[in-house]
Amino acid sequence: MRWTLHGERTVYDSPFMSVRLADVELPDGRRFDHHLLRVRPAAGVAALDGHGRVLLIWRHRFITDRWGWEIPGGRVEPGEDPADAAARELVEETGWRPGPLRHLLDVHPSPGVHDGVHHIFTADGAERAGDPSDVEAERIEWVPLASAPELAARGEIGSGSTAAALLYLMSRGCGNGGAAG
Repeated sequence: MRWTLHGERTVYDSPFMSVRLADVELPDGRRFDHHLLRVRPAAGVAALDGHGRVLLIWRHRFITDRWGWEIPGGRVEPGEDPADAAARELVEETGWRPGPLRHLLDVHPSPGVHDGVHHIFTADGAERAGDPSDVEAERIEWVPLASAPELAARGEIGSGSTAAALLYLMSRGCGNGGAAG
């Protein structure tokens, strides 16, 4: 059952997001304003080391006031290719340059509230390039991919995109040292 969009208007606009009110109609005829966010796409990379480990950052998110493991990632700049953004973010946040990137999946983390998409890539290996230039993480570690379900169960993976990427890689047999396919 598809909703009908009669239009939308901007409530607030910035380079990062646009808060909007959409005039929507349900299939049963009810009509109301629905709040939504229009956000820029993001990209991240799950770099694997060939020994069943993935490069993760341990960081605090002030919005939820929680610490957790995440794959490195961030906004895709206007005109930037998502794979290039993912590679750039990995270097900026960890100091590691990824091996060849392959698209893994696209995640729409909260489609009932915003239109954001997270383009997730994987890389077989990464090379130390130096210190991170964008210090967002308290720790940067190669974490066993097989520990992802337990980390998620303990609340140590709070990012839905990170959880989706790691669990998808595990479902493809990558937690035992295999390459992402």
